Amino acid sequence: MNNWRDKLFVTLQYLVPQHGLSRLVGMLARSEVPWIKTTFINLFMKRFGIDLSEAQIEDADRFPTFNAFFTRALKPDARPLEASGDNEIACPADGAVSQLGAIRANQVFQAKGHDYSLYDLLGGDSALASEFTNGQFATIYLSPRDYHRVHMPFTGTLRETRYVPGDLFSVNEATANGVPNLFARNERLVCIFDTEQGPMAVILVGAMIVAGIETVFSGQVTPLPKQVVTTDYLRTAPITLEKGEELGRFLLGSTVVMLFPEGKAGFEDNLKAGFPFREQHDHG
Repeated sequence: MNNWRDKLFVTLQYLVPQHGLSRLVGMLARSEVPWIKTTFINLFMKRFGIDLSEAQIEDADRFPTFNAFFTRALKPDARPLEASGDNEIACPADGAVSQLGAIRANQVFQAKGHDYSLYDLLGGDSALASEFTNGQFATIYLSPRDYHRVHMPFTGTLRETRYVPGDLFSVNEATANGVPNLFARNERLVCIFDTEQGPMAVILVGAMIVAGIETVFSGQVTPLPKQVVTTDYLRTAPITLEKGEELGRFLLGSTVVMLFPEGKAGFEDNLKAGFPFREQHDHG
């Protein structure tokens, strides 16, 4: 922890009604009442310096809700896919590298002094966790000002999703440093894809005042009953998403965790904690 402010920030998160607060924010974010949505959009744009010149809708007044503004689509040429090679992995979202590197047996690095287990992250499935033992991971943090649609890092066919209920701590650096097992205790949606290089996990992690997670194949997936819910997509019509295609979106900011099997992925030397992504760079 850097200072007393970070400690206070983390302590308050244990005390506030995380889900109740998130539901309230979700109601406001969905509101079409002009003064509510306009007030929130204007305050948000001023606070975080939002530039709509990259967005398909450049006039803030044209968004029907705050959610529509927050999950705004970008112009087709705003994020060219640089990782065009067959064996290159695209960054799934705007944001910054929180951590990345090797999975040590079944432990994933969160922050100094904190690891968490693959088993817990993947919702208590030991067989699934074994597919990524000693593999590689990357954690991408999406700040409030970032583009909040998540895209495919690599072409894959959806095998299953696992909704895992949990807490809704913030996922910024202060909380990652101060809350043990953060990404394995927050609410999340685990998406497992089969690719030419083996399995790939793309995990959308919920956070404080995140009003929901949506995917292109199932719509809004949270909140759900407080139990792990697994959906088998191979038994229905297969869903294959190409690299760079939209996978889902966050209704307010959060984090994406990617997992790859042992020996199937690597990262460029310049990718370190804090590295900013404002386009879909390749990293493997």
